[in-house]
Amino acid sequence: MDSDALRVFQNELICCICMNYFIDPVTIDCGHSFCRPCLCLCSEEGRAPMHCPMCRKISEKPNFNTNVALKKLASLARQTRPQNINNSDNICVLHEETKELFCEADKRLICGPCSESPEHAAHSHSPIGWAAEECREKLINEMDYLWKINQETRNNLNQETRTFHSLKDYVSLRKRIITIHYQKMHIFLHEEEQLHLQALEREAKELFQQLQDSQVRMTQHLEAMKDMYRELWEACHMPDVELLQDVRNVSARTDLAQMQKPQPVNPELTSWRITGVLDMLNNFRVDNALSTEMIPCYISLSEDVRYVTFGDDHLSAPTGPQGIDSFAVWGEQAFTSHRHYWEVDVTLSSNWILGVCRDSRTADATIVIDSDERFFLISSKTSNHYSLSTNSPPLIQYVQRPLGRVGVFLDYDNGSVSFFDVSKGSLIYVFPPSSFSFPLRPFFCFGCT
Repeated sequence: MDSDALRVFQNELICCICMNYFIDPVTIDCGHSFCRPCLCLCSEEGRAPMHCPMCRKISEKPNFNTNVALKKLASLARQTRPQNINNSDNICVLHEETKELFCEADKRLICGPCSESPEHAAHSHSPIGWAAEECREKLINEMDYLWKINQETRNNLNQETRTFHSLKDYVSLRKRIITIHYQKMHIFLHEEEQLHLQALEREAKELFQQLQDSQVRMTQHLEAMKDMYRELWEACHMPDVELLQDVRNVSARTDLAQMQKPQPVNPELTSWRITGVLDMLNNFRVDNALSTEMIPCYISLSEDVRYVTFGDDHLSAPTGPQGIDSFAVWGEQAFTSHRHYWEVDVTLSSNWILGVCRDSRTADATIVIDSDERFFLISSKTSNHYSLSTNSPPLIQYVQRPLGRVGVFLDYDNGSVSFFDVSKGSLIYVFPPSSFSFPLRPFFCFGCT
């Protein structure tokens, strides 16, 4: 090959950006080839869409494979220059005599012949006058007893009257006392509310500052990495001897830059206890809110598509589920009115979905989480990172993930669903007021982790 042909051949192996032989060459959609480092530098680290530096055509593809053949040729050509909830009648009917005796046993008037009859012979008999006197004495004793009772009752009535007026006065007084107490409680809770809001404001200010500082550090680190990238790019163009002599310094600087990589800030606000909130919620407590029947399911909690698919067949699971060994539990009953509160223990699971949803049971094979018929609190774990969020629309909850029991409060009539961290007695989230027009059933889905 003569010198002119060799020169033309070598020119085809030169990157038009750096004007040096190709280093890790890639061929983009339009067909032009460039050094991958040069292309990254020209297209803001390879973000799509990218314009070809030569023909300006748009390439949507973010990454390209190395052109191995071109790389080998460039390597061969670059030999002298290096480039990654009853009464009776008084006459006896039988003897027609006047009844002058009283039979104590039978308690009735009889005549003389009757008293000697077999029927009354064995009984004790008394003349009517004597028997009547004796009876009167007994009646007098009864009346004395009744009078005593009457007096006692009258005394009790007077006492009741006094008690009535006393109680009436006391109720009025207690109303005032309770009103004053609740006014004090309102003041106390208002002060507590203000303290919580102030603390939240301080925490938020600190977190905002941390995030801003982190942004600055990351921006500086990006610039430093870009400079390091350029430096490595330049080193690739050094002559062999200079490259090998400087490689230790370059590696040391690269290692230092990697060690100084800033870590993202994970903002987390303090969950403040709300005085008396759990005592109030327990007035509406529902026992055994959830059924013991567990239905196998698969959970997908990706940011763009989040759903729960039911079934035992693994093939019916969505692509890339976060949890395959997962189960769903529905409520024993659906609610259509009033207030209801229950708690669920989430200690043994990192990935779970808790709340209420439209009473559709498992009629559908899949529950789409991001729906206005579902009110869920969601915990997920990805690469040792825990995330707490709510749905419709998806909203990250920047508070500590509950590690024990979570309380769910459904105020159906007022269209509200709230979640509480039981161990802290704190509020996690309240969905914006809504108007429920369908039954809502408790729902809990958890992964076996």
